[in-house]
Amino acid sequence: MRTYTLPAAVIAGALALGLTACGSDTADSTSGASGTLVVGATPTPAGEVLAYIKDHLAKKAGLDLEIKEFTDYVLPNTALQDGTLDANLYQHKPYLEDFNRSKGTTLSAVTDVYLPPMGVYSKKVDDVTKLARGATVALPNDTTNEGRALQLLASKGVIELKKDAGANASPQDVAKNPKGLTFKELEPAQLPRSLGDVDAAVINNNYALDADLSPQKDAILLESVKNNPYNNVLAVKKGDEDDPRVKKLAELLTSPEVKKFIEEKYQGSVLPA
Repeated sequence: MRTYTLPAAVIAGALALGLTACGSDTADSTSGASGTLVVGATPTPAGEVLAYIKDHLAKKAGLDLEIKEFTDYVLPNTALQDGTLDANLYQHKPYLEDFNRSKGTTLSAVTDVYLPPMGVYSKKVDDVTKLARGATVALPNDTTNEGRALQLLASKGVIELKKDAGANASPQDVAKNPKGLTFKELEPAQLPRSLGDVDAAVINNNYALDADLSPQKDAILLESVKNNPYNNVLAVKKGDEDDPRVKKLAELLTSPEVKKFIEEKYQGSVLPA
């Protein structure tokens, strides 16, 4: 199932977390170009990077920053579109562009911030090429991240994709599957919890870190940084790119101080862009 739809309980929980993370109980929390900049983020690493800026850099730069945390990949964009947020940080550009196409949103990338490499994880094998015949591999069920996961598996020769599959590849685009792998499509947040039930799972970096998985140490296959289009970006609603608060945050996110913070905290599991 290739859909953005979330179960009602997940939506309610994520929305409650997003709206209460900083003590706000209003639907429209934005305060205009001269007020507080309200930024949505997944907890790790985006929320941690933003918290570092809020605690150490924002005041000196004259930026009043409020962070709202979300536990899924849909609500931060719908909240940005409806004006609940001024900006968000959690997604790569291919996901943002696909979201705009499928949901009719008008969101825009401001600047690349960091690369969170996607990885394959398993409790049963220590090398992706050792997966047994007929093994089950869990994949993220959103279009761009599923395609990204399949491209990662193809990079190791575990499967072969059709030549025209591209970034939005699906299991239907698998041209060769010599191990007869079965693909199980799950909400990205569920993938770490699926490891006990499947032979391997391709997990987005932020959910791996949230589950105390180290991409550098625990992944049995990890994306290469070289020519990787999946840097996470600071995003705004189209037309807000020149908001002075957004420009200040973009400068801080790409500053030497934040680069050093990312390098020291994540030790190669997240890479500054």
